[in-house]
Amino acid sequence: MTKYAEVAVDAPAGYNRTFTYSIPDGMSVAHGHLVRVPFGRRVLSGFVFDISNESKVTQTRDIHRLAHREPVLSYRDLALASWASEHYMGSLFDCAALLAPPGLSLRANSYVSLSRPDAEPGRLTQAQARVVAYLKRRGRVRRDTLVRNLGASSERALSSLAARGIIEGWSEDRKPAAGPLYITYVEAAEPSVTLEEREERLGSRAPRQAALLDHIEGSGAPMRLSEATKAYGSSAVKGLEGKGLLRIVRIRQDRDPLAGRTFTQEEPPSLTPRQRQCVDRIRRAMDTGSPRVFLLRGVTASGKTEVYMRALSHALSRGKRGIVMVPELALTPQTIDRFGRRFPEQVAVLHSGLSRGEHHDQWWGIREGGYGVVIGSRSAVFAPQPDLGVIVIDEEHEWTYKQQDTSPHYHAREVAIKLAELANAVVILGSATPDVVSNSRAIEGEFELLELPHRIRASDSGETLLPRVRVVDLRRELKEGNRSIFSRALSQAMEFALREGEQAILYLNRRGSGSLVQCRDCGHSMRCRRCDLPMTYHAQSERLLCHRCGHRQSYPQSCPRCRGPRIRYLGLGTQQVVEEVEKAFPGVKTLRWDRDAVSARGGHEHAMAGFLKGDAQVLVGTQMIAKGLHFPDVTLVGVMCADIGLYLPDYRASERVFQLLCQVSGRTGRGPRGGQVVVQTYSPDHYAIRAAADQDYEWFFREEIAYRDEQDLPPYSNLIHLVYAHTGPDHCRQQAVALGESLRRERLAWGITEADVLGPAPAYPPRVGGRYRWHIVLRGQNPRELLDKVTVPSGWTVDVDPMSVM
Repeated sequence: MTKYAEVAVDAPAGYNRTFTYSIPDGMSVAHGHLVRVPFGRRVLSGFVFDISNESKVTQTRDIHRLAHREPVLSYRDLALASWASEHYMGSLFDCAALLAPPGLSLRANSYVSLSRPDAEPGRLTQAQARVVAYLKRRGRVRRDTLVRNLGASSERALSSLAARGIIEGWSEDRKPAAGPLYITYVEAAEPSVTLEEREERLGSRAPRQAALLDHIEGSGAPMRLSEATKAYGSSAVKGLEGKGLLRIVRIRQDRDPLAGRTFTQEEPPSLTPRQRQCVDRIRRAMDTGSPRVFLLRGVTASGKTEVYMRALSHALSRGKRGIVMVPELALTPQTIDRFGRRFPEQVAVLHSGLSRGEHHDQWWGIREGGYGVVIGSRSAVFAPQPDLGVIVIDEEHEWTYKQQDTSPHYHAREVAIKLAELANAVVILGSATPDVVSNSRAIEGEFELLELPHRIRASDSGETLLPRVRVVDLRRELKEGNRSIFSRALSQAMEFALREGEQAILYLNRRGSGSLVQCRDCGHSMRCRRCDLPMTYHAQSERLLCHRCGHRQSYPQSCPRCRGPRIRYLGLGTQQVVEEVEKAFPGVKTLRWDRDAVSARGGHEHAMAGFLKGDAQVLVGTQMIAKGLHFPDVTLVGVMCADIGLYLPDYRASERVFQLLCQVSGRTGRGPRGGQVVVQTYSPDHYAIRAAADQDYEWFFREEIAYRDEQDLPPYSNLIHLVYAHTGPDHCRQQAVALGESLRRERLAWGITEADVLGPAPAYPPRVGGRYRWHIVLRGQNPRELLDKVTVPSGWTVDVDPMSVM
């Protein structure tokens, strides 16, 4: 009996559906297999989502072959991919690919060539003639290369030429990007060889062979072939192998990113009463075996990490495993260190800083059950952790948990909650400043709220106070004649801290030396020609950089508009702050920590280790230093300008500023000498800044939730953000207007009252990477109902539950 497979194909037409294929006799296909299937005139990859005895369509085509001999996705993976595809309106294939092994050849290369190179093809269109001429010059060529070089019109020409038999096409699997690593060794043959036989085979004229054999037998371990050849010569190795005294073996080598690091197991500290209450409630939920979501709201340094570790320990004691996610790569080294000391030999890591080989070996080690705890960034939620018992998301409010650059635009928090439902696991969302929507869900009872309202000191588990926060009005500083980047309060605090041998952090969420490069004669500002955004000056490279698209250009010697020589940079960046610190406090050692300074592999870990050792007294950095790092000798945090980002055209702007200020303030006061924070701002009366200064989340939440209610924003509504980008400004606007009219027309036709259409309007920034951007926002209780009535043309990006609507 013929069986049929439902396959999610790697094609735009696939979106969130599957296609039916027949399974050839003798081919063993199971759920989760990666297969190659015919799709039109091409052979594409697909994941098998279901198998049945009946076909959903009248005619089917056979699966060509298995792309991997074993299924690469589990039933749980398939269910999670299906949910993600439906919820985020992403390709079912792309969602499944998130869960596939790294390095796997997900896609095949399609090739085309002339079927009869010397034959006269007959009458051709202009596009067909260009294709034939191209193939005559190049011979066999990849299909995507040809289309890229000849333009989109060549796609139709290829199809018509193939139908006429003038060209032929086929596919070949790509070489895997990563696979297991094998090292070739030499080792002694079976010990059954007697001493007499050994001497007889060696003879007296092979001293190098004898020396090599003595070395290997003496060490009792195999020797790398390359080392043996270098030390004793290839003839010695071949001679011993021919005499049966040596054999060559290939041994798989595990590329462990934690190799060479030792973790001394530590005893857990005593819990405070509040911590014990939190841990007990989590344990009870885990023992019931039913999915539950906890929101652990605790001020900075209140002991949230210890609650995480106790939950993981309980999961391990029950034969379960866990996943721990952190929002920034910069947090990973310190998190690995803390969890590695509690769970030695049980920690795996998954993040973008790994090499392909390390990622491959860690992934398969996790899938095979080799690790109790997986630590990583956003994508770690897709780790193939078996027997999952608990998922921890630290700093759950962070926007970096949302995939914004490529589709599917998933949020790791929501994926984790669905994963826990599928695995009957517990989710712990931890933050000092929870996402407003998460806190609202806890108030409504969807999440269970746990609170740690007080700091604790690690040395004695006693409570300690939050740092003192002082808000400085920069407007008054200017009126009183202070033109320095340091207010008088911050300058005095730094002098005291540095004199006492303490450490300080200066926070500014802007890289470079100057955020605006401007001509003092005509006022012209240097803007990215691809994004229309101001370029930032970087003194070290003496170049201008667009922080949006990465475009670089030389620092101008004269104004491109008026040719005047008075070009100056304005504003403030981390690089300039370092220069001003070294100028104001001669001899002070500074360390800069931003994406420019720690871009190299291991840069975050090196910077953190250096500051912890005291290699620098002042750390200057961007938002990556504001989150979760533990520096016990820091007694002062200076916020250079709290207003950055406060007035962006985005409804989450105030929330982000509040969260960042609270988080960076939490980097001080963790040691016995306490700490203080100086916040410099031009908006001292803004509720986000005032609430952050008081470390009062409840105050901020009341103000913010009232604003959200008034504007009908999440959690009172749901949003879908649609963005169209194109190199032509008029075309971009026309496409946006057309879709906006279509949405409003369908809204009226179907009588949909619970979805508003906002826009279209230019996005912010209006141009990125040379492409103009227009956007539409759907707002309401169920905006998806409206969007499902409209066919969204190609070229649009659809972001469900966006973190930003700029």
